[in-house]
Amino acid sequence: MDNNAQWVLDEKVKRTIQALEKNNMEACFVKDENALLDKIKEFVKEGDTVSVGGSMTLFETNIIDFLRCGNFNFLDRYENNLTPDDIKNIFRKTFMADVYFASSNAVTEQGELYNVDGNGNRVAAMIYGPDKVIVIVGVNKIVSNLDEAIKRNKNCSAPANAKRLNRNTPCAKVGYCVDCNSNERICNDYVLIRRQGQKGRIKVIIVGKDLGY
Repeated sequence: MDNNAQWVLDEKVKRTIQALEKNNMEACFVKDENALLDKIKEFVKEGDTVSVGGSMTLFETNIIDFLRCGNFNFLDRYENNLTPDDIKNIFRKTFMADVYFASSNAVTEQGELYNVDGNGNRVAAMIYGPDKVIVIVGVNKIVSNLDEAIKRNKNCSAPANAKRLNRNTPCAKVGYCVDCNSNERICNDYVLIRRQGQKGRIKVIIVGKDLGY
C-alpha cells in the first residue's frame, strides 16, 4: 500500500475510533498481532474467568492460544471432545465471565457494531453479562454505514462462514446470501450495537491488517 492509500485508511480508522468513543465504547488501533497481545494484557489479569465468541480473528491473532496458555479460567468452547451439553454450559457460564473476547462482522464509521449470529450466544454476551467485552477487528471490517455492514455480511461474512462450517446452504455454493430458508442457515439473530450503556465496558481494538471474515 502506498503512502496515499495508507493515509486514506488511517483517516478511516481515526473516524471510526472517534465515533466508537462517542458511543461510550473504548477504542484504539494497534499495528499487528504482537501489539495486540500487549494491549489486551491491560484488560485481563491472572485468575480472570475468560471466554470467547466464535471467531476466526481470534485464531489468526493467537488470542485463543494466549488464553489457553495463560493463568486464566478459560471457558474454552473449542476444547476437544466437548458434547453439545458441554458447549451449552460454556455458553451459559460465559455470562458470568470477567472478560469476553469476540470479533464483529462489521464496524461502521458511525461507531456501531453489526453482527449476525446463528444461535445468538455471541451477540447475547456482547450485549449483557461479562464485565468486559474485547472486540478485535481487522481494518477490513470497517464500513461506512449500516447499509454497507449488511452488504458485507451478505457478500462476505455469511458465505465464508457457511463454507467453513460445511453448511448445506445456498450461500456456501454460490458465494453470496440469497436469504434462504435452509435448516442449516447460520444467519438468524441480527444485532446492531449503536451505543454502550456502561461506559467503557466494550473495548474495540482495530488491528492494522485484514482479519477474519
